[in-house]
Amino acid sequence: MADVATYSPTLQGSSPPADPTGNSLDLSYLPPIFVSATHFEIEDLHELEEGLVEAGASLTYDPTEANIVLSKVTRKPRIIFDLKSKGLWTEEAKANVRSSAEEDASVRSQASPKRVKTGGKRKVSEEASEAIVIDDSSTASEGDTEVLKSPNARKRKRKSSMRSPDVKVPPPMDHDLVKVVKVDWFAESQVAGRCLPLDAFVTYQGRRITKPDPPAAPTAGTQGNSQAAPSTPHTTRTQQPLSSPSSILERAKEDAPNTSKLDRFGKRKFGIAPTASSTASWAAGGQPTAKQPHAHLLQTTTSEADSGASSDIPEKPAWVAAGIKYACQRLTPAEQANEAFIAQLKKIKLARLLTNDEIGVRAYSTSIASLAAYPYKIGNPREILALPGCDAKIANLFVEWANTGKIRAVEDIEADEDLKVLRLFYEIWGVGATTAREFYFDKGWRDLDDIVDYGWKTLSRVQQIGVKFYDEFLDLIPRAEVEEIGRTVHRHACKVRDERVQSLIVGGYRRRKEASGDVDIIVSHPDESQTLHIVNDIVTSLEDEGWITHTLLLSLNSTNRDQQTLPFRTGGGGHGFDTLDKALVVWQEPSWPTKDADIAADPKAKNPNIHRRVDIIVSPWRTVGCAVMGWSGGTTFQRDLRRYAKNVKGWKFDSSGVRDRANGEVVDVEGFFGYDGTLGKGRAETMEQAEKRVFEGLGLEYREPWERCTG
Repeated sequence: MADVATYSPTLQGSSPPADPTGNSLDLSYLPPIFVSATHFEIEDLHELEEGLVEAGASLTYDPTEANIVLSKVTRKPRIIFDLKSKGLWTEEAKANVRSSAEEDASVRSQASPKRVKTGGKRKVSEEASEAIVIDDSSTASEGDTEVLKSPNARKRKRKSSMRSPDVKVPPPMDHDLVKVVKVDWFAESQVAGRCLPLDAFVTYQGRRITKPDPPAAPTAGTQGNSQAAPSTPHTTRTQQPLSSPSSILERAKEDAPNTSKLDRFGKRKFGIAPTASSTASWAAGGQPTAKQPHAHLLQTTTSEADSGASSDIPEKPAWVAAGIKYACQRLTPAEQANEAFIAQLKKIKLARLLTNDEIGVRAYSTSIASLAAYPYKIGNPREILALPGCDAKIANLFVEWANTGKIRAVEDIEADEDLKVLRLFYEIWGVGATTAREFYFDKGWRDLDDIVDYGWKTLSRVQQIGVKFYDEFLDLIPRAEVEEIGRTVHRHACKVRDERVQSLIVGGYRRRKEASGDVDIIVSHPDESQTLHIVNDIVTSLEDEGWITHTLLLSLNSTNRDQQTLPFRTGGGGHGFDTLDKALVVWQEPSWPTKDADIAADPKAKNPNIHRRVDIIVSPWRTVGCAVMGWSGGTTFQRDLRRYAKNVKGWKFDSSGVRDRANGEVVDVEGFFGYDGTLGKGRAETMEQAEKRVFEGLGLEYREPWERCTG
């Protein structure tokens, strides 16, 4: 979408004035908008957020900051629950029926002051917000200050022809009010080419309230102590109050510029810098402190801006020059030139995940993937600005790290006691970031002992096993052991079928990781009748020999739909985790050197071998290339693969196959059948050959698994 022209808010009319260029949808005058991820597939959520940003909306990742919430949830009780689960407590407020003109006047009053300007020229304060703070004493003296601007700065300048020189801003509306709006509002506004009145799409209007105080949390006991503990707050145990949920979110929000100066999503739009005056510890390049000396500012010359080059910057790789944004279209090696800096960004990304910053997670994931694909060791922050998905914030973090060898934001993260506990819970098998926050904030638990003593019966079986074998599951599996597990699974697969069974270890092992957190192995057979129910037979055979101690999930989703590609309208997105037959099991080597002697002395002798996590996935041969591809790439590679299939090809990709989004029909990207139903290339001979056909069918250059290491 092209840049959207801005205009001066007025008190008349129910919608913004039309833009003669045709780019009339401008949401810049609206107050902060939060998009609820409930019922969304990740790629659809990403696309919606991109569309809102392109229309100038002020997007926030913190629902407590929003006055508008876009949601697919429509039932009022479910809406209230959904908001609570995201940290926003409300009570229903009586709807105030107003005219369209009154509504526009109210919402425009919440626009950031930056958007309400007079005249057509950009103010100096806005120019400052484009600056990158650079500490480079080798190229500038202490008294020299220059400005390095994002190369996309010109694109973000708004048209001034539609601005009114005399702007009267209406009085602000109640900032405690929150409107939950149907997603259809944005889609219909796009079709109409103007911002439609919100009230026609409102499903719930609430007023912010203070979260009720939770009941006092129990004092943690020792592991295995089943005696009830007195109901006392954890503050008595720690000698000091622990940070509240909001304190962690506040740390995350420090990265966001104040909405009175810059839209909350602006820092994450590619090429927009944070305000130069930010003092946040999470922000890149804050005000000088004792630890952070006064930074110098660099400025590109006119010739550099015109040519896009600099004497100390290497020639751009072809994918950078072409602006390739999908990670599946470029090579990302396992050994990366900027691995040390990327490791720092991954720590920040994890903190964003733990603090419910979904937008930040995707933004950092995109930046990390671009940096991982960049073949040169970065020596100039302008190199970062040229990378798709990297903005001035990332450049500032690089400057701080290059000059000091550390990043203050990362130090803050590693020292944060709240985040330490959230990481502890997040590392439990079966516990995601949302559940980790629930354990910490809602339950008041602070360690594994608390979970055992006060919440054991509330855990799922997977979570119980995750707690029981917590330390063992954190012990990475060496490649040699991964290979041995793969051989054992293959042997039992052949045992329950025949020697034509094929298997392939995927995941991090296939990307040449030296050690893996778990083992993912795909099993298939050229005769598709042989893969029906095979996962049951493999697990039973392994259990009989003592390899499997616990079977935590046994799914027959593919068998139950006769191994057909997942229907298009199912809500089952992602990389196909829930679309194929699979077994998630706990694995343990059944033999050890002194086994016979130990059992002779004690028939109940305990097996001392470590427990491992193993996933056995079964794919029909017809789409085995999609399964292998869907389980082999890094997370961002897989995310961008689905986005590429959707936005470039108009298809939906998952591990069970490909369907055309226009008509829901299966697309035979592996070439077994011709498009007219006749025999095409014929059956692939190996899983790897089938995977190469998927790349070809998608119009992508084949990348080896170790060239898909996007993180």
